[in-house]
Amino acid sequence: MKKIKKILIANRGEIALRVIQTARELGIKTVTLYTEEEKGLPHCTAGDESFSLGSGALKDTYLNQDKILSIAKACGADAIHPGYGFLSEKSSFAKLVTSSGLIFIGPSPESIDLMGDKKTSKIKIQELGVPSIPGYHGENQELSHLKKEAKKIGFPVLVKASAGGGGKGMRIVEKEEEFEAALEGAKREALNAFGDDTVLLEKYITSPRHIEIQVMSDSHGNHLHLFERECSIQRRYQKIVEESPSPAVTNDLRAKMTAAALKITRGINYLGAGTIELILDTDGQFYFLEMNTRLQVEHPVTEMVTGLDLVALQILVAEGGVLPFKQEELKQKGHAIEVRLYAEDPDNNFLPSIGQIKLIGKTSLRNVRLDSGYLDGNDISISFDPMLAKLIAWGETRDLAADKLNEALNDVVFLGVRTNRDYLKRILTLPEYRQGLTFTHFVKTYEEKLKPVKKSKEELALAIAAALFNKQGPTSQASAVAVGPRDPWIALNGFRNI
Repeated sequence: MKKIKKILIANRGEIALRVIQTARELGIKTVTLYTEEEKGLPHCTAGDESFSLGSGALKDTYLNQDKILSIAKACGADAIHPGYGFLSEKSSFAKLVTSSGLIFIGPSPESIDLMGDKKTSKIKIQELGVPSIPGYHGENQELSHLKKEAKKIGFPVLVKASAGGGGKGMRIVEKEEEFEAALEGAKREALNAFGDDTVLLEKYITSPRHIEIQVMSDSHGNHLHLFERECSIQRRYQKIVEESPSPAVTNDLRAKMTAAALKITRGINYLGAGTIELILDTDGQFYFLEMNTRLQVEHPVTEMVTGLDLVALQILVAEGGVLPFKQEELKQKGHAIEVRLYAEDPDNNFLPSIGQIKLIGKTSLRNVRLDSGYLDGNDISISFDPMLAKLIAWGETRDLAADKLNEALNDVVFLGVRTNRDYLKRILTLPEYRQGLTFTHFVKTYEEKLKPVKKSKEELALAIAAALFNKQGPTSQASAVAVGPRDPWIALNGFRNI
């Protein structure tokens, strides 16, 4: 077992800060990276050492494998943590790191290759006997052949880029006559995003839930699951709300789903943290969707219901250590819900928001966690992901967790930029959400119900008065803070809150 002494974090923002937190607790030194544009963001100086990646496009900074590895060698790091996104699922980077004698805190390049391609992963899953969605994953990409296979599957079908993720290169085709145009669009988008226009076809499940199983494996043959998360509430295939446990998963169904997940990790001799993503149909049947061979954005909800530190476990197994517990010792306690705070305006077609963060609100509520990569005064640009923070709350029950999270959203404001805070509050208080009626088309189905409620004449008058007061006060920021982050008029005069 080789003890890690210094980790270079090949990432940025809140996930870099998250890794630093655990590394410090373990007595491990950390090295952070930043671009010239990011100077002033907290991750730039949070590590024991920091290095600039320069400026330019992502291919020249966070995706520049040779530059990152050369920095790791120069500073004496003995391990690299890729976080999520960027290079976390690039097998070429994992190979480069390990061939250079450093530890890659993640799975083997072979696992990344196998499970990172939707086509090869589906083939392997079928070999292992894990249920997968009926579809076509073959080599023949001719229009006539794909159309024939789509008819065999039965409409609606899903056209999906084999090499991609995040909804890119994906089209839902309701009718046969729409297939050709949808296929052309999916292939064009896949080629632009991933350099590969290969697609696969799947039966489209009309009202699915998105359930994922957190797995963790060591190099001594121990393969464990850390229960499930539900991530059904999504917009354009990007998750908005995640929770654990799922309100739809019974003990019997959980046992079947987790058994299927462990069949996969054992079958591919997996190492480290990963997520088996499943689609749950309305009849209780589940199907393999894909595997994410990395830590997930939503890992905090699992940490809150299990009491485990997933980053610490990643480091332990990367060092060659043995997982310190058996499956039967792991329990879920209570309920945790996470929301993603984005710099966008849901009430204006989700347009991205840029500007300076004047003030980030704090909450004193117990069992609430805020993971953010920003500080007061930081600027928001369009160069990186628009996620500002993740807010996670734990409660004894699902309703208590939702109530606490909704209350925490009253406190945690990002003054100065438009965000989706109010939109998230509307989701959390929607009766259908409270009843657990969540599925992947939730935000589209309840689009009208999730629109903002019109303000009364009294509220509007009060808001106008507050705006005028702000203009006359010593500074707009001081006035906004003086009235408090919960007050409705903060939405005006450049302080529209999340």
